[in-house]
Amino acid sequence: MASGQKIPARMTAIAISEPGGPRVLKPETRDVPQPGPGEILIKVHAAGVNRPDVQQRKGAYPPPPGASDLPGLEVSGEVAALGDQISRWRIGDRVCALTPGGGYAEYVRVHAGSVLPLPAGFTHTEAAAVPENYFTVWHNVFERGGLKKGETLLVHGGSSGIGTTAIQLASAFGAYVITTAGSQEKCDACLKIGADRAINYREQDFVTAVKEATEGRGANVILDMVGGDYVQRNYEAAAVEGRIVQIAVQAGAVASADFSKIMVKRLTHTGSTLRPRTVEFKAAIAATLEAQVWPLLGTRKVAPVMDMIYPLTDAWRAHERMEEGEHIGKIVLDVG
Repeated sequence: MASGQKIPARMTAIAISEPGGPRVLKPETRDVPQPGPGEILIKVHAAGVNRPDVQQRKGAYPPPPGASDLPGLEVSGEVAALGDQISRWRIGDRVCALTPGGGYAEYVRVHAGSVLPLPAGFTHTEAAAVPENYFTVWHNVFERGGLKKGETLLVHGGSSGIGTTAIQLASAFGAYVITTAGSQEKCDACLKIGADRAINYREQDFVTAVKEATEGRGANVILDMVGGDYVQRNYEAAAVEGRIVQIAVQAGAVASADFSKIMVKRLTHTGSTLRPRTVEFKAAIAATLEAQVWPLLGTRKVAPVMDMIYPLTDAWRAHERMEEGEHIGKIVLDVG
């Protein structure tokens, strides 16, 4: 293992003391992890906060085998040490990375294939808001959903980190973007970053609104993190040959639906989770993002929408903010 500046033996990390509410997130001292072959050690400057972190804290989303038990799926920082078989990265490189866990800490061990350079001009807090959402949106909207220029994308939860990312990327690649959100403030925020139509789902039926916005055709791709009764309504809102991509089920994993809609409209309903996928799979997405999206980030054609930044030791407050549901964009932890 190659290392640069002196790396301490111990570090501060935020652990889940027991399944429960935000206050179970407790600072503790841990050994600094050591990178193995094909891995790098990152000195963390900032870590993104995501809905799966909340689910893990509650005991509903255990880490995959071999991953850290600490929450945190994305970080930015600098390369502190290199395991064997690393050719691209050097000590001191400024990077951001997708992690299988462990991001709520001063150091994290990451497979090199999930690491990307800091986008040009980005701060560490901005860069920490990128990996999880951009990996997720790219794979689900553009690869699984097959969104093309000129098609219509419907994004549920448009003011979330995932939603704001999907709106900007779809718009940048020439799609017509419709989104749902729960307040006028959130709808306005979605329109400001590139949505063509924003629907307040508390005041308007999104199926009717999507049909009106598309002259009856419906949405070609629907990105859904709600599930529950949205499943049937998505089938109604989808265009012929539409693709519904499920990335979460916040309203429930069990639903009643009329499957004749799938046959009549020739729909595809697919979905995925990112965390348990192989390092090779994630490396392939990283390479595509660097080629296709990093230039857009460097020119600020797309960029993370920042909500609140909290100190690492106040991670519980960040989780409270997320669960209150009032945030617009990304919540980030400043690690230092």
